[in-house]
Amino acid sequence: MSIELVTILLFGSVFFLFAIGCPISFALIIVGIVFGVSLWGPAHLYMVASSLYGATTSQILVAIPLFILMGNVLANTGIAAKLFKALYFWSGPIRGGLAMGTEAICAIFAAMCGTSTAATITMGTIALPEMLKRKYDKNLAVGSVGSGGLLGILIPPSVIAIIYASVSGVSVGRLYFGMFIPGFLLAFLYVLYIGVRAYLQTEWAPSISKEQRPSWKEKFVALKGVILPVLIVIAVLGGIYSGIITPTEAAGVGAICVFIAAAIDRSLSWQSLKQSLLATLRLTSMVVWLIMGVTVFTNVYNALGAPDLINRVISMLPGGGFGVIVLMQLSIFFLGMIMDDVAIILLCTPMYLPIVTSLGFDPLWFGILFMVNMQCAWLTPPYGFNLFYIRAITPPEISMGDIYRSVLPFICLQILCLLLVMFFPPLATWLPSVVIGG
Repeated sequence: MSIELVTILLFGSVFFLFAIGCPISFALIIVGIVFGVSLWGPAHLYMVASSLYGATTSQILVAIPLFILMGNVLANTGIAAKLFKALYFWSGPIRGGLAMGTEAICAIFAAMCGTSTAATITMGTIALPEMLKRKYDKNLAVGSVGSGGLLGILIPPSVIAIIYASVSGVSVGRLYFGMFIPGFLLAFLYVLYIGVRAYLQTEWAPSISKEQRPSWKEKFVALKGVILPVLIVIAVLGGIYSGIITPTEAAGVGAICVFIAAAIDRSLSWQSLKQSLLATLRLTSMVVWLIMGVTVFTNVYNALGAPDLINRVISMLPGGGFGVIVLMQLSIFFLGMIMDDVAIILLCTPMYLPIVTSLGFDPLWFGILFMVNMQCAWLTPPYGFNLFYIRAITPPEISMGDIYRSVLPFICLQILCLLLVMFFPPLATWLPSVVIGG
């Protein structure tokens, strides 16, 4: 049987199971085991068990549940709400200030815990009602929440980056340094777009009226809500960038700091702790199952000759090595419309990265491109995961069509950031080379 026919059968089977509602991880495991056993017999099951053990016991993966726990504790204890109140008081008098403040808080949230789900849901429940109440255009309000929540993918410490590093072998520290500039560049592009849009169309993002503006005393009192989040950011990012702790250790330090901050804030309760732990358990379990599913599937596909097929296809592509990079990014972008980001990383990285290195490109640079693209994946209709989180937190009068329209300008900004990193690699490689060397 040719590898071309095997490819059609493998992916056709997977997408058929997707279509009938089978979870991604289970679909990949089922197809991988069925094809493996049918080709190599029951002995293949021993290889499945061995590969799954190796994939799920990597030390670097220990950081994932800890960073997820940080995000859930921040969301459930009200620390994020007090941070928004402070920025709301200070940025409210500016046109578009609430939307710009939302993007800034999401960047801070990302720098604290590196997750996107918690940031999107938290800011959606806190910031979105305030913007709609202040007569913000619904597209701008929804789009700013949806895009800002995804900064957790690109701004360190990113959980998705840890998963990519565990698969690719790229240093987590180098990946974090490389993501720093593109992450905050994208946050700046969001804020710039909102500011320009609010200036040109004043009715889209009106400022708070003078009668409703807080006093200077209230503004300075509200700044107390900024202190604890800033200290958490310093503890996590400062420890990583100074070299005192590894990214995996930073997850433990950050989790301890979040619990201490919640205790100081007197917002830690048994109920909030229970909610945080259950949410962390659900998300971590989902990630582990995806790792298991893609491991089984890719091992079978690679054993059947996938690398040879990919190399043959690439040799026929126009544009040389850079054309290959462009095609890879396009494939990742389109996969993001129908698949989870973790599944895309686990599925594409083992196939793409050997080709990238053989063509002479920097795997770190390619990893940053991958991370920027993952933001697009989470926001791109029709099945971008963040779109469904937004749907869950928006009022009934905002339709799914409204949500699709609201994210389009921000997807364009993400693509712009992707192109900037693609054509100006020092945006991703300069900071790691200066700090770490090599």
